Amino acid sequence: MIEEMERDERVFLMGEEVGHYQGAYKVSEGMLEKFGERRVIDTPIAEGGFAGVGVGAAMVGLRPIIEFMTWNFSAVAFDQILNNAAKIRQMSGGQFTCPIVFRGPNASARQVGSQHSHAMEHFYASIPGVKVVAPAFPADAKGLMKAAIRDDNPVLFMESETLYSVKGEVPDDLDVIPIGEANVVREGTDCSIITYSRMTHVAIEAAAALEKDGISVEIVDLRSLRPLDEAAIVQSVAKTHRCVVVHEGWPYGGVGAEIADRIQRLAFDSLDAPILRVAQLDVPMPYNAKLEQLCMPQPDRVIAAVKRVVSRGKRESGDS
Repeated sequence: MIEEMERDERVFLMGEEVGHYQGAYKVSEGMLEKFGERRVIDTPIAEGGFAGVGVGAAMVGLRPIIEFMTWNFSAVAFDQILNNAAKIRQMSGGQFTCPIVFRGPNASARQVGSQHSHAMEHFYASIPGVKVVAPAFPADAKGLMKAAIRDDNPVLFMESETLYSVKGEVPDDLDVIPIGEANVVREGTDCSIITYSRMTHVAIEAAAALEKDGISVEIVDLRSLRPLDEAAIVQSVAKTHRCVVVHEGWPYGGVGAEIADRIQRLAFDSLDAPILRVAQLDVPMPYNAKLEQLCMPQPDRVIAAVKRVVSRGKRESGDS
C-alpha cells in the first residue's frame, strides 16, 4: 500500500483504527506518520458509511483502499458493495468506474466466536462486477494488492486472519501479479487439490503426509476466486484425473461447489473418481477451542478425501 500511495497520490486508506492505532493487525503501521490524516483516515464504527464514502470517492477519480477491521463486519456495508460498487459502471453505461479496494482479515481466527469467524468470500464471489482475491503467501499478497489498487474495478481483498504471521520471500523487484491467474504450488500426478488462502497451507501439510504413503498430490492455489482460472484447474485435473476441493467456508452453495460444477462441465471426461469437497462443518463456528478446530478443515480430513478418490482404479498408461 505504501508503494502504491507513493506512486499515485489518488490512493488513500480509510477504515477503523487504520491511523493512530496503526491498524487492528498493524497492517498500516507507519502510514499515518508518512502520509498524514488526509490520506490515512480513521473512521467511526460505521462500515456502511465509510464504504459508501469510498465508493463516492472512487466515482470521482480517487482510488480508495477501504479496510474492514474484519470481513465479518462488511455485512453492514453489503448494500454499498452489492448495489453501488459492483453495479455503478453498468448502471451508468460506463460513465463511471469504481476503482476501489475493500480489504481486511477474513475467515476464522482463534476463538473469536461465530460472529467473527465467517469466510465471507462465498457471498461476494457470486456478485458480477467485483473481483475477489484471497492470497496464501506474502509475495502473492503484495503482487495482488498492487494489481488490486491499480484495477479500475472494485476488488475485494480477503486476507486470512491467521496468515498475518506467515513469513516468506518477497522479491525486491516484485510488481503486479495479475488477478485471475492461479499458481501450482506443488506438482503431482495422483490427485489435484484445488484451494486458496489458508487452506493452501493445510493442503501442503496433507500432501507431505500423503507422499509418505506413495500418493503424489498436485496443489493449485487459486489466489483469485473471481475471476477464476479455469484453465489451470482443468489442466491439473486432466493430468491427475482426480480432484479434492478444499475451502474454509461452509459447504452449502460455496466456492467449492462452484469449482466442482466447472470441473464436471469442463473436464468430466478426465475424471476417474467423483470430485470431493473438504469444507468447514455446516454449523456456526463454536467458541470452544477444540470444537473450533473440529469444525475447520484439517489435514486429516484432506488426507482421507484424497485417499478416497485415489482408491478408485487408476488409468492404464497411455489412456486419455
